[in-house]
Amino acid sequence: MRMQTIMSFFRNLRSAGSLPVEGHLPGFDGATGWLNSPPFSTADLEGKVVLVDFWTYTCINWLRTLGYVRAWAERYADQGLVVVGVHTPEFPFERDIDNVRQAVKEMAVDYPVALDSDYAIWQAFANRFWPAVYIADAEGRIRHHQFGEGGYTECEMVVQRLLHESGRDDVPHDLISVAPTGVEAQADWASLRSPETYLGYEQARGFASPGAAVIDQTHAYVALDRLNLNHWALAGDWTIQRRASVLDRAGGRILFRFHARDVNLVMGPATSAASVPFQVLLDGEPPRNAHGLDVDGQGTGTAARQRLYQLIRQPEAITDRTFEITFLAPGIEAYVFTFG
Repeated sequence: MRMQTIMSFFRNLRSAGSLPVEGHLPGFDGATGWLNSPPFSTADLEGKVVLVDFWTYTCINWLRTLGYVRAWAERYADQGLVVVGVHTPEFPFERDIDNVRQAVKEMAVDYPVALDSDYAIWQAFANRFWPAVYIADAEGRIRHHQFGEGGYTECEMVVQRLLHESGRDDVPHDLISVAPTGVEAQADWASLRSPETYLGYEQARGFASPGAAVIDQTHAYVALDRLNLNHWALAGDWTIQRRASVLDRAGGRILFRFHARDVNLVMGPATSAASVPFQVLLDGEPPRNAHGLDVDGQGTGTAARQRLYQLIRQPEAITDRTFEITFLAPGIEAYVFTFG
């Protein structure tokens, strides 16, 4: 958006009628713990503009918003903005406080984080999305929300307006400029034709190994020679569980026919002391300059803990391609493919 358009939008936002009141900030009494801060009570937030950001650390959609939330927290703290991240886990391993603590450190999440392992805060907000942003004014009234990625200009302008309304006259009028890199880089939406795909039977789709999936018991799967777009297959001895596919013997493979710049996989060893080496191929060859952050040009990598791994980032024109990953040791839990 050009600067004059941004400033015109900002003036219109400031001069427009009141933002709608969408409810009152429920508070954070249901938190199971806190990181980066002692617990916040409702009284602690009186007179503050509050931005609440629901997240879970393996969610690629949230990761692509993090650069903006981090920048808002840094820029507007002295003007009275309080950013609270609410970490509500999607997968069982995201309930482990040590896993969350490590993610907070590695991702430079320096603002307060409420741990919502029991979904109490999620339910108090009647939330249904990762990520989700709620912005409350100095009187504790929710005035704006954003579900999913995007809406960065609108969110920042609402923050500026509510800070002005709270009596601050030192609020910047320009908008932040964020250039995310790595997993935080924005998706190549024009080329993205592959959807988030879960590998546990509760939400799986596109499974194409010959024969029906065998549920909750080990089975020797055989991969197809050719996959249709957005279909995936297992090869080797796997157990398809409710939330993940779990490898029972070394040498197991996952294949996926995709159309996207990036391929990410949420995975990790079933036990924290283990690590599982793996090899990635793209159309049967090492990825070379299309390798992601977590593999080298020969496609070699190691899964040492449960998190999102960026395995492919293509620098060239995007076409339908076949991704393949082979695990050289048993015990990997593979949860979901995401793309960008």
